Amino acid sequence: MTDEYHRVRELLRRRADIPVTDPRNDRLRDEAIEACLPLAGHIAQRYRERGESMDDLIQVARVGLVHAVDRFDPSMGTDFLSFAVPTITGEVRRHFRDRSASIRIPRSAGELRSRIREAEESFAQVHGRMPGVAEIAEALDEPESAVRRAQAASAAQSTVSLDGSTSGTDDARSLLETVGSDEPGYEQVERSLTLRPALRRLPERNRRIVGMRFFERRSQSDIARRMGISQMHVSRLLASSLGQLRTQIA
Repeated sequence: MTDEYHRVRELLRRRADIPVTDPRNDRLRDEAIEACLPLAGHIAQRYRERGESMDDLIQVARVGLVHAVDRFDPSMGTDFLSFAVPTITGEVRRHFRDRSASIRIPRSAGELRSRIREAEESFAQVHGRMPGVAEIAEALDEPESAVRRAQAASAAQSTVSLDGSTSGTDDARSLLETVGSDEPGYEQVERSLTLRPALRRLPERNRRIVGMRFFERRSQSDIARRMGISQMHVSRLLASSLGQLRTQIA
């Protein structure tokens, strides 16, 4: 699957060398978009439980795909998939934020959130991953607290959290466990590109526990036995870790 996206990067590299008035430019653009339609469909599937029709979600995801194709700069040396996944995901998330009327974002926070999105996109283009709060704050010359407030105000409009279940039982399943479960290949890419940078920022013990719970699918009781701590402690560490991950990838 990744070979296909290397081919997309090559298509976009060739397109960058062709004048926009040349018909070949549009043909290469269309070919790149068509090759990535399954990726847009997969990302749309992640949000199928939020009350939107799949047709609408797919259309929104495809808008994000078009943005990714048009904004990708092959000269930066970034892998296309690393840029496309957060761009498409961001478009779908904005769709839900924009249609939610339950919480009104203050204008100042909304303006900062727009700047944050631009900074995230620029950072992803250069580094092939989404930036953390400190990196965003540095790029925008804003306090980290202001960045966190803007992100929190925006994320508050989302009606489904990353760890959708609040139950502490082993039977409870969060969105982290169910995302893309019907398409293992895409699930692996999605986790690698979206979660791995955020996971690296967790303390070592928390990272191990999250890995055993959501990637190895171990029960909390099994994790507790392996780590030599109580199951309640495992539950608390998981809740803390998921909160940090939610903040970093929201």
